[in-house]
Amino acid sequence: MEWRGRRGSRNVEDRRGMGRAGAGGVGIVGMLAILAVGYFFGIDITPIVQGIDGGSQSGQSRELTQEEKESGQFVSVVLADTEEVWSRVLPEQAGVKYTDPQLVMFSGVVNSACGSAQSAMGPFYCPNDRKVYLDTDFFKIMSQKMGAGGDFAYAYVIAHEVGHHVQNLLGILGQTMKARQQTDEVTANHISVATELQADCFAGIWARQANEQFGTIQPGDIEEAINAAAAVGDDTLMTKAGRAPMPDAFTHGSSRDRMTWFKRGFDSGQLANCDTFKAAGF
Repeated sequence: MEWRGRRGSRNVEDRRGMGRAGAGGVGIVGMLAILAVGYFFGIDITPIVQGIDGGSQSGQSRELTQEEKESGQFVSVVLADTEEVWSRVLPEQAGVKYTDPQLVMFSGVVNSACGSAQSAMGPFYCPNDRKVYLDTDFFKIMSQKMGAGGDFAYAYVIAHEVGHHVQNLLGILGQTMKARQQTDEVTANHISVATELQADCFAGIWARQANEQFGTIQPGDIEEAINAAAAVGDDTLMTKAGRAPMPDAFTHGSSRDRMTWFKRGFDSGQLANCDTFKAAGF
């Protein structure tokens, strides 16, 4: 993916140098909030990182490393690409004005309008403040422990969370959250899966539209994104955790489904082809 030297977004808030609070400073209530945020909005990667990090409670500021600075620049460029794509696509295809989300980069633990969140829960979107939250160390986990490295794989993660923002603007996210609260656990999980797969499909739309608009995709990039989608499938995560995959317990979708819906969005570039709810029988 060609990203160096390109425009970055102004909608990035970098909290990574503001100190790192560990789980010990979160408390029981905070831990419950962490689990809730991960369940509703993020990718639960605790089976991959083997437990929640109990790092230092130090609130001292620190200087970012060169690697962190570069990853911050990368995130900013990808976010800028999503802004330009969705500000054009959403009005054209849905008649809805696109408003940019904020993206917060953090280390360890972060406070959001959806509660406290820990990096072990993975990236997430909070509809209450319309912000995407990302610990850039997640990219290392993807590469080293999930076998899903590469710039475009990381871009897919950002695009997926921005996909939730698109759902929020379309009114879909609010409807699904309300529906989940009014039904049984199994049905709620199926609604969650449809929500996540649609965000994957929206990420695919972004990939296609970004390539047509900027020509930034290189050979192998789409394969990286599809591989990343597979790596965060519920069946794959359950297997890595030593558990038998249980479809009724899925909240994000199987690896196969996540790959399929991302590719469907990429192949079509159309919101109309991302109706995962109809496909699931809702």
